Amino acid sequence: MIKETFDALIIGFGKGGKTLAPFLAEQGLKVAVVEKSPLMYGGTCINIGCIPTKALAYQSHIVSQEEGNGPESRQAKYARALQEKDELVTLLRGKNFNNLNSHPGITVLTGTASFQSPHEVRVETEAGSILAEAERIFINTGAKPVLPDIPGIDGAHVYTSTEMLDLAKLPSRLAIIGGGYIGLEFASIYAGFGSEVTVLENGGVFMPREDREIAEEVKKVLEAKGIRFRLQTKVSRIAEQGESVQLLLSTPDGEDTFQADAVLVATGRQANTDGLNLEAAGVEVTGRGFVRVDETLQTTVPHIWAIGDVNGGPQFTYISLDDYRILKNQLFGDRTRTTGDRRFVPYSVFIDPPLAQVGYTEQEALKRGHTVKTAKLPVTASTRARQLKQTEGLLKAVVDAETDRLLGFTMFGAESSEVVNIVSVFMQSGQPYSVLRDTIFTHPSMAETINDLLGAIQ
Repeated sequence: MIKETFDALIIGFGKGGKTLAPFLAEQGLKVAVVEKSPLMYGGTCINIGCIPTKALAYQSHIVSQEEGNGPESRQAKYARALQEKDELVTLLRGKNFNNLNSHPGITVLTGTASFQSPHEVRVETEAGSILAEAERIFINTGAKPVLPDIPGIDGAHVYTSTEMLDLAKLPSRLAIIGGGYIGLEFASIYAGFGSEVTVLENGGVFMPREDREIAEEVKKVLEAKGIRFRLQTKVSRIAEQGESVQLLLSTPDGEDTFQADAVLVATGRQANTDGLNLEAAGVEVTGRGFVRVDETLQTTVPHIWAIGDVNGGPQFTYISLDDYRILKNQLFGDRTRTTGDRRFVPYSVFIDPPLAQVGYTEQEALKRGHTVKTAKLPVTASTRARQLKQTEGLLKAVVDAETDRLLGFTMFGAESSEVVNIVSVFMQSGQPYSVLRDTIFTHPSMAETINDLLGAIQ
């Protein structure tokens, strides 16, 4: 076994780690980055998350707007979309690898990492074993899909979100187990390409975290696109039947069966710590299996930190990037930045049209004791939406009636993933909502809907 010594060792090639590595190298540190698979250079977002799924979502939207697409045409366009997605991912994966591998202060090790002691990590590579010793270690291994204990879930026609990205044949009938954000994005993508999509959700409330008026609007729009939702429906067994699959369902009305050509399991994600041997380092995990960290991202071992999805924070690429900012500040700054500084973090769900939200929903604001004023605006009120021929959706704002501060904003409509960032930046300022209401925006644009929405608040 070869032994090498580093100042910093980063396990995993995700957003936070790949940004942290060159920064540490520029401070004069000798840095190693370990990645298990050459197909994951760049992390989850680039290879199996944000980039490929949103690329497919874009192509799906285009196909859904076209007329006269028969099964053969849709299959051909689906195949072309997969090819373009793969070309994009390959390009970005290569750029990410080269960004680190070409840096004189960084060594990229492709292999499986396992702690041997608090300062030592064994890396099994194709060329042999390396014992990497480091003064500082950063765990950046991300998360992976949860597979529930369902008989038959390992069948040939059952896929995780990662595997669905390489599904060559467009399924005529797609069943999705789980009505969360990942499940809804794939439902929207495949419905756009022409699949008959049914979402099977064990819970009794559709999109329980969202504002109830917004959630109902989302459900109505997606149902109009042909997506069917079955709530309070548990999948008890999956059975392969040649080229199709039969699912045994448990519902409040009793047992039922459902036929599909493909099944996507989208029941959540869990920390990707298999094989890391965290016990050897003394690193503790939470009850949910994520690496336990404090507000500075430090684990229970002072010289080991965990960044990105593996630490159980919000599972967004931009949160992983903010983890990097916190570490940069804690290690080489004034040590004032922490996870507690994160206020009004926006998010987007790339269904068609996209859903974006920041701050509190009306229900959350009321639970927190706020007296609120609200306003709603249909997307049809937007001239830009009519130009884009994307008039589905709804906007909603929640304002504190006593302070006039904007507490929350939700937009289910075209370009909402861009508009929400404007509102997020404004909410950080703490100014009264009237300032944003009276801000000048370009015309025609989706952003100017903010003027009309907030102008409706009494």
